[in-house]
Amino acid sequence: MVEDAENLKSKIQNLNEADGPAFKIYDDPRYTKVGRFLAHTGLDELPQLINIIKGEMSFIGPRPLPVEEAKKIPKKYQKRFSVLPGIGSLWVVRGTNHSSFDKWMALDLEYIKNKSFFYDLKILLLTAWLIIRLLTYKISNNK
Repeated sequence: MVEDAENLKSKIQNLNEADGPAFKIYDDPRYTKVGRFLAHTGLDELPQLINIIKGEMSFIGPRPLPVEEAKKIPKKYQKRFSVLPGIGSLWVVRGTNHSSFDKWMALDLEYIKNKSFFYDLKILLLTAWLIIRLLTYKISNNK
């Protein structure tokens, strides 16, 4: 992100592509060129491995939200906070990361309901496949 990205957020609020309390812009103008590549390929998640080692995150779980957005989550979705947040999540591998906030939250609750070692393994493998496909696509289109 560019310098002072968080303060610039209020100036580009009208570009928000998410509904509900989430703030998402696929081609966020606050990205640097390298930052855009990292974000679009998922490589920006690698530093989260430190949070996993510290026990603050999991490989699989509901995607963490910035604190200000998390505070605005409706009560009916609060159960998503009963498990550790994850790098990979059900809503990303299902290709619904551009769907409605309610769909996102419903998939988080579905994940919690079905959480098991094998369910996590399945999502982890699908996430790895998705990253490989994205990297291959990005590399082949940047030649």
